[in-house]
Amino acid sequence: MVVTVFGLGFVGLTTALGFAEFGHTVYGVEMNPERLDTIKGGHLPFLEEGLDKALLHHLNHNFHPIAPDGLDVAIAQSDCIYYCVGTPYGKDGQADLTYLLNAIDETIDLIKDYRFRVLVVKSTIPPSTTENRIIPHIRQRGIIVGESVESNRQEVLHVGVANNPEFLREGHCWDDFMKADRIVLGVSDKKSEKTLREIYASTSIPVFCVSLNTGEFVKYLSNTLLATLISYSNEMSIIADTIGHIDIAKAFHILHMDKRWGNAPMSSYVYPGCGYGGYCLPKDTNALYAIAKSAGMDAPILKNVIATNDSMPAFMAERIMKTAGEKGQFSKIAILGLSFKPGSDDVRDTPSAKIIRQLLMHGYKNILGYDPVANKEFKKHYDLPITYYDHYREILKDADILVITTAWSEFKSIHSVTDKPVIDCRFMLD
Repeated sequence: MVVTVFGLGFVGLTTALGFAEFGHTVYGVEMNPERLDTIKGGHLPFLEEGLDKALLHHLNHNFHPIAPDGLDVAIAQSDCIYYCVGTPYGKDGQADLTYLLNAIDETIDLIKDYRFRVLVVKSTIPPSTTENRIIPHIRQRGIIVGESVESNRQEVLHVGVANNPEFLREGHCWDDFMKADRIVLGVSDKKSEKTLREIYASTSIPVFCVSLNTGEFVKYLSNTLLATLISYSNEMSIIADTIGHIDIAKAFHILHMDKRWGNAPMSSYVYPGCGYGGYCLPKDTNALYAIAKSAGMDAPILKNVIATNDSMPAFMAERIMKTAGEKGQFSKIAILGLSFKPGSDDVRDTPSAKIIRQLLMHGYKNILGYDPVANKEFKKHYDLPITYYDHYREILKDADILVITTAWSEFKSIHSVTDKPVIDCRFMLD
């Protein structure tokens, strides 16, 4: 295949040489004359281990660095055009799409035939940007996007639009590209998906084709988690310093020895649900925030961790009430899972109790409850007017709406045993 890559910075040059390594013919477009001359001379404009050898290997063979005045030849031959241009902070922290939209306009201006091409955004852009900004911009130019009745006509210019986020670390770009954990393709039509899969066909890296918004969101999900972990660590250091007599470095080194980070999957903690419960997390999070505040430090991350957790039951209750719809308060709502997590009968501070309270507060009185092991503990711990079931199949039969609040494995196949509405508060169902 033939690919044109706009922008030869860290991401663009790595992408271009990576595709060359896969056996494709790649044109790399660079606006900066000094950077372009450096690359044409076989040198990197920045330090990146491994990328220098790849450049020397593919330069003037599979990889052709060009100036904008050579774009017409590149676009004419290309099956895909990749955009790796800057999307800096704009007004109010929004991504500035000026360079990206200009590059797309340049591309459209140079398409002189009616062959299908895919325009792929690799620049980091916020979720919904492809759908709400880029595709409308292209359509305003009179171009058909994706597959449609019109796109099957001769002499109609149509393109595919997709995103393919990058997960590269500076200093490790080449290794991260060639040995990636996953490849994410945000697509909205099968023709574009087929083209992009062909680009990556020579690799054994897992490829995930998702919606346009999901493709963009995954990148931000990754980066904001890292940013949060860094800021969390910094906030903890401030709390420790405020309290005093704490060896911060040693405390963190001991934290790093926790076997959960070495042996447990990331999904054990980095996964959404209906809030944390049990004994330790609520107690300790609130206690540390309280001691920090009493020492004069109003820790914003801890404060908002608590606030977010406190808001989850109301959010989940809203989902349930929305599903209940016109039947409303007459619906029989089954709460599946009463312990705070599977494999335990501990019901202390369990999210299911908070969700039940929210429903009762809104007038929903027909609430049924079931847990494989925690019915007795829940009934003893909470004085709530609900009907308890000892058998899973019975509650499935009697309920109108099913709500999964604990990720017990027996709930995994719920769709195979009932066609009633299911609200998966643990996001455990495929």
